[in-house]
Amino acid sequence: MNVLVIGSGGREHALCWSLAASPLVTKLVCAPGNPGIAQVAKLAAVDPLDLDAVLKLCRDEHIDFVVVGPEAPLVAGLVDHLEAAGFACFGPSKAAARLEGSKGFMKDICAKYNIPTAAYGRFTDAVAAEAFIRSHGAPIVVKADGLAAGKGVTVAMTLDEALEANAALFAVPGAEVVIEEFLDGEEVSFFALVDGETALPLASAQDHKRVGDGDTGPNTGGMGAYSPAPVLTPDLAQFVMEHIVQPTVAAMKAEGCPFKGVLFAGLMLTADGPKLLEYNTRFGDPECQTLMLRLKSDLLPALIAARDGVLKDFDLRWKDEAALCVVMAGAGYPGEPRKGTVIKGLDDAAAQSDVAVFHAGTKAGENGVILANGGRVLGICGLGSTIREAQTRAYAAVDKVDWPEGFCRRDIGWRAIARETR
Repeated sequence: MNVLVIGSGGREHALCWSLAASPLVTKLVCAPGNPGIAQVAKLAAVDPLDLDAVLKLCRDEHIDFVVVGPEAPLVAGLVDHLEAAGFACFGPSKAAARLEGSKGFMKDICAKYNIPTAAYGRFTDAVAAEAFIRSHGAPIVVKADGLAAGKGVTVAMTLDEALEANAALFAVPGAEVVIEEFLDGEEVSFFALVDGETALPLASAQDHKRVGDGDTGPNTGGMGAYSPAPVLTPDLAQFVMEHIVQPTVAAMKAEGCPFKGVLFAGLMLTADGPKLLEYNTRFGDPECQTLMLRLKSDLLPALIAARDGVLKDFDLRWKDEAALCVVMAGAGYPGEPRKGTVIKGLDDAAAQSDVAVFHAGTKAGENGVILANGGRVLGICGLGSTIREAQTRAYAAVDKVDWPEGFCRRDIGWRAIARETR
């Protein structure tokens, strides 16, 4: 099969890395890709949000199956556009992608179908939103309704912080804001492949959103992740499937927009049980990197089964080992990162035992030099019999990377390691 992957980040590098190993793949193309992806796939300089350009690429490359990685093309309706032209795609329709594209839509679905989540208010007026914040007090959570690359959420611990976040969001014309009660507990990521009716749970993962060690500083798109997540016990996973994921799949079908693709539930494990924080309608980044390292089965048939509606009798096999991903970011992230800086030592890092180096925000310079070209730039992953062993291997590889203008957290996996040593 000729397969096209849409995207250019670490998630897409991991997907291409996994798909390239499939005996079913005869040609692998990625648009627009990055220098790391170029090692396993043909790159096409096409903007994922230029729907007609992607369609032309599918025709030119005789593509049989399209895998859409990032959220923006999904929310823009890329899957609808390609499917209407006869190209099979993995990913939700524009209507179904609203689960991620609009936090208000997602919360309304939860309220209508009794899916456990935080109490909330939905606002298009700054004054009404401010009144809601004042009446509920802090801590409280202020969210942009639409896509914000993982950085549109403020967990405000003080009233002033909440009011400031609210004012900043409403400074954008036409803004819509969701304000939620603060949920106390531990966050975990839960993934399931969905074919419109059936949901197949994937391996669990846990990421680190805050930029600094000890989970301090502002939220980011994710500074690292590991899989499996020991905090998500089999009983909790079953609860999530029965009370959150499966009711959502049924709800979307009932609403006339059945969901196909990967459903990524961001959960808070509270004293009252798991509650849904948000849905993403694609693989998480950097969680995807850890999942692909642990997946034993061929990824492509699973994605095709989700698109074709035949997941009911499908199963996936996973390695017993744990995987851990450390994100290296450019100085200044999650603000404006420094770009164009030279990264050396990547081959040495990748040569380490049980290590994979995924490119996220890189570009090719002259004479094969790799340059930083984003906020989150690299995902350095290790595989091990325990989270601690995976962490040790990942950081040993990180230390081979020569990039003075880059930084990373040095404590990825600390929760899981604490549990391993109890």
